[in-house]
Amino acid sequence: MLATVAVHLPKTLRVSEDQFGAIVQANPDLRLELTATGELIAMSPTGSESGSYNSELTADVAIWNRRTKLGKVFDSSSGFRLPNGAIRSPDVAWVALERWAALSPDQRQGFAPLCPDFVIELRSATDDVATLQNKMQEYIDNGCRLGWLVNPKTRTVEVYRPDAAPETVPFTATLSGESVLPGFELNLHSLLP
Repeated sequence: MLATVAVHLPKTLRVSEDQFGAIVQANPDLRLELTATGELIAMSPTGSESGSYNSELTADVAIWNRRTKLGKVFDSSSGFRLPNGAIRSPDVAWVALERWAALSPDQRQGFAPLCPDFVIELRSATDDVATLQNKMQEYIDNGCRLGWLVNPKTRTVEVYRPDAAPETVPFTATLSGESVLPGFELNLHSLLP
């Protein structure tokens, strides 16, 4: 009989990108990220409500993208190797088609070596908001052109753009994909009641 065993990682543990890839391959059921300093982060599964919200957000971006055919949409299980060396998995990510097409088949199979053009992070009940804010800034610092940090607890969204301070907007506002996702609009008030 197999027993479930919790894995506890020392906060000082540092791994290389190759070691990270080996750990991910050996543990396909774990959701892991790697910081730019080599810290391995194991993320717990989200609650059912957060998972449902995340699915809805991914679906909205995917439906827009299916209509426009401007890029590729990724869910929270997709990892990206950012220019700073971190391997991150945004809850929702979108990459412009020309950037995706420039990758080799091997690069597409692994952790794509680029920062998405657009990301959404959805705060779950157990997430530390400061950690998520730092992660959003990391995306922007690595080339992301637009990011949304969705916080159901405060019913606000922090909008991240290059060369600008984050802007906080209420769920009652309609979010725009701006020039990054042209024509994309999202009304969180109806999506996350």
